[in-house]
Amino acid sequence: MSEQPLYIFYDIPGTKTKYLAWSPSTWKTRLALNYKGVPYKTEWVEYPDVAALAERIGAPHTSVGSDGTLKYTAPILRNVRTGTVVSDSYKIAEALERDHPEPPLFPPGREDDIAAVDYAFNNEVSTPLVGVLLVPIHDQLNEASKSYFRKTRESAFGAPLESFGKPEEWIAVRDTLAPIAAAADARGESDTFLVGKTETYADFVAAGWLVFARSVLGADTPEWKEVEKWDGGRWGRLVRAFKKWDYVDDPSQGLA
Repeated sequence: MSEQPLYIFYDIPGTKTKYLAWSPSTWKTRLALNYKGVPYKTEWVEYPDVAALAERIGAPHTSVGSDGTLKYTAPILRNVRTGTVVSDSYKIAEALERDHPEPPLFPPGREDDIAAVDYAFNNEVSTPLVGVLLVPIHDQLNEASKSYFRKTRESAFGAPLESFGKPEEWIAVRDTLAPIAAAADARGESDTFLVGKTETYADFVAAGWLVFARSVLGADTPEWKEVEKWDGGRWGRLVRAFKKWDYVDDPSQGLA
C-alpha cells in the first residue's frame, strides 16, 4: 500500500505466482488486511527461518510438539507503532477486528457459524487438499525452503511427497467441501457467501484455502477449473467475489 505501513506482515514466498504469495494460512490474513484497507508491508521469510524470526520479534508460538518444542508458524503480524506481535490467522483476524472494526469480519450473532466453518476447513478440508498438492507446493518453493518442507511434511503424512497427488485424491477434497456448501445452502442467505448475505471471516477462511489451491495449481489448470464448478459453482463464485482483495501489499500493483 502507498501510505506508511502500520503493520509488517511475515509470509513465506513461493515462485508460482508473480507476487510470491501462496500459503493458505497467510492468504487468510492477507485477504483480511486488504479488506480492512489497513496499510501493511510484506516481509518474506523462508520456512527454516520462521522460528528464529518469531523468537527475535517476540511472536507467540502456535503449537507445542510432542517433545515440548515450541512451534512457530506464519502468518505473523507486527504492529510497527506499538510493537505488538500476533501469530495464527484466526487470532490475527480477531486482533484486526478489535483495532479496525469496519468493515466487519465477525458480525454479531454469527460467531459460532464462522467458527464452525473455520474448524471444518482447518480440520477436514486441509488434510486432503494439502495432501493432493504436496508435490506442487514443494516444487514452487525457493531452494531455501524445499528441504525443510519435504522433511516436515513427509514426517507428518508418513510417506514420500511423490506418493501423493493422484487424481482420485481430489474426490476426498470435493467430499470435505460438500457439507460446508450444503450448510450454506440450507441457510439460504447467499449462493456465494457461507454465513450471511455478505462476506464474513468464514469466507476469508474459505477463500484463503481456495486461493492457495489456485496459486499452487495455476488458474488455467483442469484441476482448478473443476474445483470452481463444484457444489453448483459456489467455490468459483466465492473466489471471484474476493478478487478485489487478491493482491500483495498494494492494489495498484495488480492482482496476485
